[in-house]
Amino acid sequence: MGVARVRRPLISSTLPSSGRHGPLVVACALVLLAGPALGTAHADPERPGTGGAGTGSGSGSAAGAGERGGGPNLEEIRKEIERLHDKAESATDAYNAAESATKKQQKRIVELAKRIDTTQGKLDTLRDTAGAMARAQYRSGGVPPAAKLMLSDDPEDFLRGLSLTHKGQQATRSFIGTLTDTRSRLRGDAKDASDAWQKLEKTRKKKAAAKKKINGRLKQAKKIEAGLKAEERERLRELEDEAAEAKQAKWLKSGVLDGLDGKASPAGRRAVEWATKQLGKDYVWGAEGPDTFDCSGLTMRAWEAAGVRIPRTSQEQWKQLPHVPVGKMRPGDLIIYKKDASHVGIYVGDGALLHAPRTGRQITVEGAGSMPILGVVRPDK
Repeated sequence: MGVARVRRPLISSTLPSSGRHGPLVVACALVLLAGPALGTAHADPERPGTGGAGTGSGSGSAAGAGERGGGPNLEEIRKEIERLHDKAESATDAYNAAESATKKQQKRIVELAKRIDTTQGKLDTLRDTAGAMARAQYRSGGVPPAAKLMLSDDPEDFLRGLSLTHKGQQATRSFIGTLTDTRSRLRGDAKDASDAWQKLEKTRKKKAAAKKKINGRLKQAKKIEAGLKAEERERLRELEDEAAEAKQAKWLKSGVLDGLDGKASPAGRRAVEWATKQLGKDYVWGAEGPDTFDCSGLTMRAWEAAGVRIPRTSQEQWKQLPHVPVGKMRPGDLIIYKKDASHVGIYVGDGALLHAPRTGRQITVEGAGSMPILGVVRPDK
């Protein structure tokens, strides 16, 4: 784990302080569910380009251009790396959604396997009973009970036999109905299990495709950074910080937080306190703790620690959780970022965000306006 690099979020002097937060089962089903292991992902064939990345301005960009002998300057490289990580994060959300669906589908298949096993046992018992009934009739000469009744000469035997025959007919109809229902239920469960298996296979393919895309984008970004000199990499980090701080300053200047005085709910406070204890831990895509996290894995676990279950992915958090205006947000709320809702962090007050940024970075605190905000959601509303 690297040392957390905490960016100092620009804070409006008029913003009220929010205070400090303390730093199977059926065996055969399991064999089926194990499935083939995902192969090693290969890099996306797309080559990292600089076209359309824009030209940086300011002394830092000019210096970068000079150092690189007329090639892409560091500001262009920063934007390209940011673009690649954005695409990797979008794919990560798709991977997480597929992973969540896979777990549900596997659970469904296990449940169906148990039901099929139980129903098959019941059907076997009913078949044994039907065989015993057939053998009993054979031993009696194969004459139906109703026919024997009609041949009786004793009136009392006739009346007594009539009652028994009626009860026997009712029992037989009930037995046949139970046998038919059991067979139908078994066929239905078998079809459901087949459908669930097909869905699982499709989800596994989506998961594998997302994994391949993630690894491809990250490999491209890593290759670009590896081609830089040590001083260039350091300057690149400075440019990243400067860009984030500029966006945060512009966001605060808009007055979006003027008069904001929302206090954290008890659950929101617990979520922030738990998340604060994770500062410095590495971002790993697809991870949900306890030692590494991706952005939505962190927010999910933080609110889980507060006693509230929320969706696994940032996109589902955006879709399913109640929305609140940015001007009314309070510590503990989740801020959703980017047009495709592919990033999320926890608002901790004073215009600051606690989040897991991206691969190669650690959980940190920085300005909530340093990225394009899509909206805010409140898990405990």
